Amino acid sequence: MNREKGLLEIERTRIIAIVRGVEEQHVEFVADALLQGGVTVMEITLNTPGALSMIARLQDKLGDQMYIGAGTVLDFDDAKRAIDAGAAFLVTPNTDEEVIRFAHSQQIPIFPGALTPTEIVKAWKAGATAVKVFPSASLTLTYIKELMGPLSHIPMMAVGGVTEENISQFLQIGCYGLGIGGSLINLPQIQAGNYSWITEKASRLLAASKG
Repeated sequence: MNREKGLLEIERTRIIAIVRGVEEQHVEFVADALLQGGVTVMEITLNTPGALSMIARLQDKLGDQMYIGAGTVLDFDDAKRAIDAGAAFLVTPNTDEEVIRFAHSQQIPIFPGALTPTEIVKAWKAGATAVKVFPSASLTLTYIKELMGPLSHIPMMAVGGVTEENISQFLQIGCYGLGIGGSLINLPQIQAGNYSWITEKASRLLAASKG
């Protein structure tokens, strides 16, 4: 999936599934389950064993149907390895201007993590596609909403703490996108081979986001 179509999918669903700790033998089933549930954007975190080979495999198998990126990109070397493996976008937990500028120069969308107004502005000026307010699970909706007052020109993503019950609230305050990990990519259900659980959860999250 190319950049333009991928970004449109983020705008359509607002959800990026965060795949962390999933074993390589399960990852294609997880991706299929997400796709069946209507979630077409996923990141595989680089601290997941085999992440780079998983990204390459999924791009080969599902790259025309899903927008597949790399998460937990910590530095320039991580960014280069992820792009070489086929990552279509990058997500970081930190604000590293070198990584942001590199991704921007390669025309790879990047969603860097930032917490304070200073970090958010620096990330945006360096070339961020949108800024991930992180760790948003430890904050309140009010904090993000207050950031959006003076920084309304900067698209922001929330990662962590997003549920069926509050997803519409995050979107109502103006979040560009939402990163959803453990509450969607449920490792015990995956280990049990219950991939339909992920499909059903993805469908419910999408339905709740419209409400």
